Amino acid sequence: MIKDMTPLSMSESLNYIKNPEVKAFVKSFSEIKEKKAEELRKKLTELNLIKLNEKHISKLIDFLPEEKEEVQRILPDSNLDEDETNTIISTIKEFN
Repeated sequence: MIKDMTPLSMSESLNYIKNPEVKAFVKSFSEIKEKKAEELRKKLTELNLIKLNEKHISKLIDFLPEEKEEVQRILPDSNLDEDETNTIISTIKEFN
């Protein structure tokens, strides 16, 4: 039974994975620890960018872009302006 349809990053999904083999597999692709991923989600949400939704935030946490072009490739449908993109990049850099 599905209780909630909230998009999660790979790191955040580790809280819900019970199988150790699957957990190890997902962890191998995660570049950030679970706690830091939760903190980063909170910071990105607090930016209150209208064009940034939960799905976008999950993608940003998974890929941790370091440059504007990377953000544009990860979120091609978001139409973020330069200031918004710079704000996202600087927020992510706090967690690298």
